[in-house]
Amino acid sequence: MARRIDFYDDPAAPAPNSLVPSVNVVVTNDTGEILMIRRSDNDNWAVPGGAIDLGESLPEAAIRETLEETGIRCEITGIVGTYTDPKHVILYTSNGEARQEFSIVLTARAVEGEPTPSDESREVRWIPRDQVETLTMDRSMRLRIGHYLADRAGPYIG
Repeated sequence: MARRIDFYDDPAAPAPNSLVPSVNVVVTNDTGEILMIRRSDNDNWAVPGGAIDLGESLPEAAIRETLEETGIRCEITGIVGTYTDPKHVILYTSNGEARQEFSIVLTARAVEGEPTPSDESREVRWIPRDQVETLTMDRSMRLRIGHYLADRAGPYIG
């Protein structure tokens, strides 16, 4: 199985060979729980997301990726921030792509659907806000979720 390996400020990391705009989405339900997936490629917990396709807007990509990975249709409500740290390199073992981080994190509310795993998510669950940070996740995902949970006055730019 192809794997995703995240490196941060690691001299053993491969040199980046791509930069792909992507989106992550912090989706909440009516009780404030956060939609989380357990990724199939590294077993870490994360919010849904993925690459923005040509011809697609940022909100369209966010809604599509969330639906594909979770079975939940959402409505975009805001932005958490931008994450472009060149020290974060993501290696995809299937093709040797070493991607420099480039993610825009949006917020959304669920409008319909039931949490349903996909090829990219082995588990999909609504997690209470106060339990999200106890899950195993990559440091960059933890940073993004932390910024969301902190209720910052404005988006993180980094």
